[in-house]
Amino acid sequence: MATLSPIARVLKIHLEPRPLTGSAAAFLWGPRQTGKSTLLQQLFPRARLFDLLESDVAAELAVRPALLREQILAERPAMVIIDEIQKIPVLMEEVHWLLEHTSTQFVLCGSSARKLRREAHNLLGGRAVEKFLLPLTSSEIPEMDLEHTINTGLLPVHYLAKDARPMLKAYVNNYIKEEIIDEAATRNVPAFSRFLQAVGLTHGRLLNYANSARECGVSTSTVRAYYQILIDTLLGFELAPWRKTKTRRLIETAKFYVFDIGVANYLTPEVERVSEGSDLFGRGFEHFVLNEIRAYLAYNERDLPLTFWRTSSGFEVDLIVGQLDLAVECKAAERVRAQDLKGLRALLEEHRVKHAVVVSREPTPRRTEDGIDILPWRHFCEQLWGGEMILP
Repeated sequence: MATLSPIARVLKIHLEPRPLTGSAAAFLWGPRQTGKSTLLQQLFPRARLFDLLESDVAAELAVRPALLREQILAERPAMVIIDEIQKIPVLMEEVHWLLEHTSTQFVLCGSSARKLRREAHNLLGGRAVEKFLLPLTSSEIPEMDLEHTINTGLLPVHYLAKDARPMLKAYVNNYIKEEIIDEAATRNVPAFSRFLQAVGLTHGRLLNYANSARECGVSTSTVRAYYQILIDTLLGFELAPWRKTKTRRLIETAKFYVFDIGVANYLTPEVERVSEGSDLFGRGFEHFVLNEIRAYLAYNERDLPLTFWRTSSGFEVDLIVGQLDLAVECKAAERVRAQDLKGLRALLEEHRVKHAVVVSREPTPRRTEDGIDILPWRHFCEQLWGGEMILP
């Protein structure tokens, strides 16, 4: 496995100065340990940093938020980074004032906007662009090891570890403590812990709130709230169903995905290692391809919806990008068979799809059947990040 130090991330942050003042602001959101702080140090090495994970800095600013304004007015830095901004939401008022009265530019970094939305009076009133940093992608990892990726996930420290499981355990435990208890998102932490295990079992499958509620011993409304907590704190996301139909009856239930493959695997009880050929390996492969596409769209500012297509009779396509700009079926097998194409064939019978693709582990560079491209995963990723897969 290649050594990744330092990791060159794809995401770039460009700040557009405001007329008159020249100030600017951006939010950088991302789950914990995706590398937000490291990225900002690489992009803005001369920025004035306020790291709210430093207890003395956080204590001073929590007691007297105006200290931020006083220090910036005294120092007049061109760029300021405030890391973990969600820890002191009241600082948003000071940043707002500084944007109006100085030329200082700000990047506000955090793992959750939940507390800011609840406690801050505003999120700068549209004055700040929003960027999202996701786990590592194939474009950032030379010679990516797929089996290793599916087992460890793509948080940088986990991917580089020889044994990521202790780190994944600490990650999940710290998440429960810091995001759930500290933000008082729920007071029933044992029930939420049981819910996280249920999420691991149902990750990537159709949502069933009633079943999850029974397993966790809480109400259906509580389970819905728990899922929203995961979304708000960037630990997961929903994949909506495609709803435009012509002749076939469609399933209209969403799926839920944990944000990282390794975290999803850790939440699955009694799974030490995901082996090739297993159901979990196939689900991890699908998750990997989905995350590649999510990252490509986010980093290239392509605002295209992601959905999946599933009929009541059992035909399914794993992912649809935009308005049928791209339809993707993921098969972790080393040989794609005719029956693996039935979902895409059914979709093509009903809709006009610009590009239909099966992503697999086939060694063949590329072949086409019935207008469907069958690509090895490396070739798919290269074409995706090269801008050839999702055209403007």
